Amino acid sequence: MTKIRTAAVIGSGVMGSGIAAHLANVGIPVLLLDMVPNQLQPQEEAAGLTLDHPKVRNRFALNAMGKLKKTNPAPLYSEAFAERITPGNLEDDLAKLGNVDWIIEVIVENLQAKQQLISRIESVWKPGTIVSSNTSGISINAMVQSASPEFKKHFLGTHFFNPPRYMKLLEVIPNVQTDPAIVSFMTDFCEKKLGKGVVQAKDTPNFIGNRIGTYGLLVTLREMLASGYSVEEVDAVTGPAMGRPKSATFRTLDLVGLDTFVHVANNVFDLVTDLAEKEIFNTPAILKTMVEKGWIGEKQGQGFYKKVKSEAGKEIQSLDLNTMEYSTSRKISSGSLEAAKQAKGTVGKLKALLSAKDRYSDLAWNILKPVLLYSAEKLDEIADSIVEIDNALKWGFNWDLGPFETWDAIGLKRSVERMEAEGSKVPEWVKAWIAAGHDSFYESKEGQRFYYLKNEFRGVETRPELISLASLKQQNKVIRSNSGASLIDIGDGVACLEFHSPNNAIGADILTMIQQSVDEVRSNYRGMVVANEGKNFCVGANVMLLLMEAQDGEWDEVDGIIRLFQNSMLKLKRLEKPVVAAPHKMTLGGGVEACMPADQIIFSAETYYGLVEVGVGLIPAGGGCKELALLASQQVRDPEVDLQPWINAIFETVAMAKVSTSGHDTKRLGYMRAGDTVVVNPDHRIYEAKQAVLRMEAAGYTPPVQEKIRVVGENGKAVMQIAAYTMRQGGYISEHDQLIANKLAHVLAGGNVPAGTLVTEQYMLDLEREAFLSLCGELKTQQRMQYMLSKGKALRN
Repeated sequence: MTKIRTAAVIGSGVMGSGIAAHLANVGIPVLLLDMVPNQLQPQEEAAGLTLDHPKVRNRFALNAMGKLKKTNPAPLYSEAFAERITPGNLEDDLAKLGNVDWIIEVIVENLQAKQQLISRIESVWKPGTIVSSNTSGISINAMVQSASPEFKKHFLGTHFFNPPRYMKLLEVIPNVQTDPAIVSFMTDFCEKKLGKGVVQAKDTPNFIGNRIGTYGLLVTLREMLASGYSVEEVDAVTGPAMGRPKSATFRTLDLVGLDTFVHVANNVFDLVTDLAEKEIFNTPAILKTMVEKGWIGEKQGQGFYKKVKSEAGKEIQSLDLNTMEYSTSRKISSGSLEAAKQAKGTVGKLKALLSAKDRYSDLAWNILKPVLLYSAEKLDEIADSIVEIDNALKWGFNWDLGPFETWDAIGLKRSVERMEAEGSKVPEWVKAWIAAGHDSFYESKEGQRFYYLKNEFRGVETRPELISLASLKQQNKVIRSNSGASLIDIGDGVACLEFHSPNNAIGADILTMIQQSVDEVRSNYRGMVVANEGKNFCVGANVMLLLMEAQDGEWDEVDGIIRLFQNSMLKLKRLEKPVVAAPHKMTLGGGVEACMPADQIIFSAETYYGLVEVGVGLIPAGGGCKELALLASQQVRDPEVDLQPWINAIFETVAMAKVSTSGHDTKRLGYMRAGDTVVVNPDHRIYEAKQAVLRMEAAGYTPPVQEKIRVVGENGKAVMQIAAYTMRQGGYISEHDQLIANKLAHVLAGGNVPAGTLVTEQYMLDLEREAFLSLCGELKTQQRMQYMLSKGKALRN
């Protein structure tokens, strides 16, 4: 089977350039091609360029590459990765397609245009090269109906969801002649190399995700219009209360673009033959009107919502579909919504929302019921199993539960009885499944998950790269546990330390478990992984506890908390067995300090990593300053080389609370060490960390030699404090910011010692703790802590 070392993307629009960026993210050089412009732009004329100039001929691709560095959220893990993209055009560079391993077509959603392009691709195609289309719903078979049999064997659909870097779902759609080995290879490649959640879809209109997702959005809009709900009411129900994203229904449509959504809906409308289904996909007049007005969402500044400036500042207004006028959005509340808010977990929220009998509970049921029935009705047509449908909606629309998982959550038998009592037609296979004695589509036994397939339970296939801590806990693999953390046996003599406190904030329970885990691993295991399956790895230390103790003046308690933190991290670092940390998503403050003692850090590509303590008026005191100073000292071992530039960079990063925009970006900020790596698929983090532990242990692991830290001392501190003073004089930071910066400078410099002094780690930890304690006593720091706890953002006082 071929390997994909190089690729070409044809079409440099938002999706095409986004796909090219993600290929560059994972180290694949990519050729980005588009059409040749047929007329000059004013700035090109002013520069004396002609239509024959390469800058003009490659304009579309060049402009797209320029936007990649400005787009937010960033399509690239690092701006430097843009160098892996080569711009070009379809006339001058068409022959270059014969030199790549994968060609991806991402042009306009028009069958004839795609067929014409595919014919051009085949004219220069190298046998064996994989070719795919990123279409969101056009027939894969129709695209290649005139292609040769050999070309068809290597052609398939690869439907990325937007934005390609961030959206997990990738639908793979073979045509009737696609070589099964190609499908298998691409599924594996896209999962491992691109980090995607891959589902195999059938060549039906809009495939899986957009077929069910679009249906659900249209059902919601029709129910809203029929029953007189407002935009805000629908979004209050169809967001987190139902296990859906905060963007709910109408913020999602604004983000997607109403014009795009109408196009996707029309694709199903044009292709399905069932009249009832066709009617659902018939775009409501209100959407057509909004598109005609140009009210298509965020890209035009208004859709179902718009932001306006008012005397009070920026205000979000919502559209009244009866008057077509905007007014200030109002907060929606009710018994059912409040019950859902208070309930734990998505299952609990759904049950609470549906069991309370009010108009919002009715809305939830009336939009949920048809989606469940439609998913069941279309099962065999669009997918091979319920797993593909559930994963497509979870990964492509960010639902917490897919349709069939949702059905299980609300009670399959009970909900079907209600549906039939209300006159709804339930698919015969669902009724037959219930009649056979089943009340769920999924079940778990001894950590193994089973799902409905053709009237029997089939085990969900698991790959070795997928290590589920939740499943292992069901299999009684927990070694030790308390309220904040657990130590879990993940096989082959490796244990995993998992945080599971609220927000994974580090408190005494986690620190105690770290110390106990070190003792356990030292005696009985080959090594340890530090990882978890929370929404975020760790948002920092327990600020609430620190604030309460500080406000009560319990300084011995605060000192004890910091000493426990420092000693726990030091004990983890001194473990005679290999330790690998695998952070993901938000890894802030104390979360960073929990990774630093590890021998190796395997970052998830989507890791937002930084010491952000200044945001709550403090400095890192769990070893963060010490570890960064040690890293600088190790990088500049020659005593004749000035250490100050390295320490200045650290000072700026920590004082400004800089956070990486990706796992790769940790290198720019100075957090990534020589042996640290990045894994693209977040589901493979724990497996890769485990393998790293085993490799180190097999190689005869010995713990790092304890070494002293060369510091810049008193003179170096003055350099950093002058920088802070200048910032203060320029009005860039507050007086309290300057105080914090001065404390940070004192610690990073190693205190009041001569430059070049060698100090111990414990000495640096003592400096951290002293500075931290003094800042805890500052009223403005306590105000910052309080503000962060209540508002969730930093106060600059």
